[in-house]
This record gives sequence, structure tokens and C-alpha cells, in this order.
Amino acid sequence: MTEVYLALGSNVGNSERFIENAIELIEAKISSIKRAPLYRSKAAGYANQPDFFNTAIKGQTKLSPDELLRFVKDVEQKVGRVERFRWGPREIDIDIIFYGDQIVDQPDLHIPHIRFAERDFVLKPICDLNAELIDPRSKLTTNKLYIELLEEDKSIY
Repeated sequence: MTEVYLALGSNVGNSERFIENAIELIEAKISSIKRAPLYRSKAAGYANQPDFFNTAIKGQTKLSPDELLRFVKDVEQKVGRVERFRWGPREIDIDIIFYGDQIVDQPDLHIPHIRFAERDFVLKPICDLNAELIDPRSKLTTNKLYIELLEEDKSIY
């Protein structure tokens, strides 16, 4: 079993319900789930859209990184995600942030997630779950990465 951290976000419709539905479906392949509080944040990438609700979960899985990616994409579809445009509104978005201490660099999969350290709406919930978690790329804790974020890069409230 490998410990994984996933970030979940939503800004369309009943966002809290979409996140709850996603976590319920995720429990089929990830055990011992622990969940961070729900945060509200400004949208990243494309600002002209509603604010997001964000959280993170950690748990244990037997899935490989590729299997986990296919699984979370399937969960997004089951919850009702509609593909619009890059960084656009989403019913649900699920990103793999950490997969144990592995580093994965493939065309469609980067673990740790390529921009997680720039996003307070990912770092803060992960810190709530484990502030001493070490990023295998930078070798810094998630708490240190969160503290180092510039104030103008912070969007949660």
C-alpha cells in the first residue's frame, strides 16, 4: 500500500456535494481516508469564474500511479465533470499531489503535481493533513513551502 495525497476542487453547482460524492467514490480504491477542512479560494489561471471550494485527502492505495490517474479521471466523470476549457469552471477536479515519495514525469502525469507548491489552496489542506510531509523534488516540508508562498499568491479565505 502506498500513501497518496489528492487535491479536490469544485466551483460549479453544489460544489460541496460534488466533493462529497467524489470522496465517496474514491473510497472504493483508497482506504483509511483522512480529509482536510474545506476552503474557499479565488480561481487560478482564469479569474473570470466563481470561487472554488478546495480540500485534500490522504489515504492508502494499491493502485499504481497510472492506475490511480485513470481511476480519479473516472471518478470525475461519474461525479459529472464537463470539459470546458483549460482552467475553466469544474464540477470536480481531482489532482494527484503525492504518491508516496515517488517522482513521476510522464506526458500526462507529473507527481508531485507540477504546480502544487505555487497553490495555497493545495498546500494549506495538505498541511492540515501532514505539515511535515516532504516534497521529494525540493526536499522541503509542505509547511515550509506554504510559509514561503508570497502573500500575493495566496487566494484562500
